[in-house]
Amino acid sequence: MEENDEKMNSYRKNAIIVGLLFITSTVAGILSVVFLESILNAPDYLINVSANENQVIIGTVLELICAGAFLGIAVVIFPILKKHNESIALGYVVARICEAIPFIVGVISLLSLLTLSQEYVQSASPDVFYFQIFGTLLIAVHDWTNLIGSMIVFSLTALILNYSLYRSKLVPRSISVWGLIGVPLMLTAGLLGMFGLFSPFSTTSILLAFPLALQEMVFAVWLIVKGFNSSPIDYESTKTDMNEVK
Repeated sequence: MEENDEKMNSYRKNAIIVGLLFITSTVAGILSVVFLESILNAPDYLINVSANENQVIIGTVLELICAGAFLGIAVVIFPILKKHNESIALGYVVARICEAIPFIVGVISLLSLLTLSQEYVQSASPDVFYFQIFGTLLIAVHDWTNLIGSMIVFSLTALILNYSLYRSKLVPRSISVWGLIGVPLMLTAGLLGMFGLFSPFSTTSILLAFPLALQEMVFAVWLIVKGFNSSPIDYESTKTDMNEVK
């Protein structure tokens, strides 16, 4: 009995941590855009990046926090999802790793751009054409990795998670169904961005991404306030214990 209580307390803590990590990733992602967008989109970005070095570094740190939160979510929620379907749980971990990788690549491209910008400013007679080519390339790498990570791969992670939540009933099915409806909308926004039909920050893209983004925050708050539904966890724990006895 005490062992079961300890497990339930552990799952409650896991739920709170997962909820906080979801909020952390969202806040860090939004703040990184606030810090970086105006600098990277400025016509004279080669000068601006170096002039706003601290702001750029803060933006990259925020993107790293975002990637770290993705990995943290996967690690903390894995033991709970594993009780219901280990293959899906492993798939979710792999998908989250795939989501974090583009962000890390994007951070490397930004730090490389910062170095390039500093060299451009310090050079007595810079070859503008050379610097612009590499600067444009590094910004493109950052933009593409963000689009792929935050919209396309994120759609996959959301699909796996909400499918697992729907099957397991760990949260009200209304939340998981909401997420499953939001996935194709988010994926559409990402694909439209890939084909250059809309920018990631266009009104259309934001409207398509909003349902899943909001669902994620509702899910996070639910985990912090209510936690996972204990009935499915109790059932799976009992079933596991019985199998071990056999």
